[in-house]
Amino acid sequence: MGKIIALANQKGGVGKTTTTINLAASLATLEKTVLVVDADPQANASSGLGVDIKQIDCSLYECIIDHADVRDAVYTTDIEGLDIIPSHIDLVGAEIEMLQLENREKVLKNLLQPIRDDYDFILIDCSPSLGLITVNSLTAADSVIIPVQCEYFALEGISKLLNTIKIIKSKLNTKLEIEGFLLTMYDSRLRLANQIYDEVKRHFQELVFKTVIQRNVKLSESPSHGLPVILYDADSTGSKNHLSLAKEIINKNKLGA
Repeated sequence: MGKIIALANQKGGVGKTTTTINLAASLATLEKTVLVVDADPQANASSGLGVDIKQIDCSLYECIIDHADVRDAVYTTDIEGLDIIPSHIDLVGAEIEMLQLENREKVLKNLLQPIRDDYDFILIDCSPSLGLITVNSLTAADSVIIPVQCEYFALEGISKLLNTIKIIKSKLNTKLEIEGFLLTMYDSRLRLANQIYDEVKRHFQELVFKTVIQRNVKLSESPSHGLPVILYDADSTGSKNHLSLAKEIINKNKLGA
């Protein structure tokens, strides 16, 4: 049975989408089958994996609102073993439309159920908000990765996210666990980055991934080419960091790399 991991943080610009794309590509490179679910209306994970949003007939929106078959929304990518359910700007309005649905918090969970066994990992890229789609993502997930950027306001808002996770765990998804806190945009030359790293480690201890995602030009450039960094520049620091993270997650889940 595939493990569903949501990548969530209601703070924007912390590296959620970058991590989703590159972790998925790294897991696929390590011969795991992976599905990315783009649950962010900005659809950056879709374009970052080379999907032309304008050419899409069926996206996550059609599955949620029009009850389209989820398999019709699965698209392949340039990496073998890596598929994606793309997003669409219409997803912005889906939250309002979903209010009238029964069991509206479990729509995504029910949607992914038929294809869950087809993959080793399903990664959900959440939007930077704590709206109904993010609640759906956390209800569908087995665990959540929380990217934290090594900058001044890093820990701001994390308590709000942890509170949301706690509520979802008590009311909607008792199995939800924290997969780990992932430090992103790390620059070891900056004293502040090291202070943030120490603070996060002190707060969350064993829940912090050993792997840290460093600031890296190639990592920033690759999405504009519609490629994960491992295809754009396999020798880059960004590529090595994400491969290391993928191995850590595989080992943690005892799936053997």
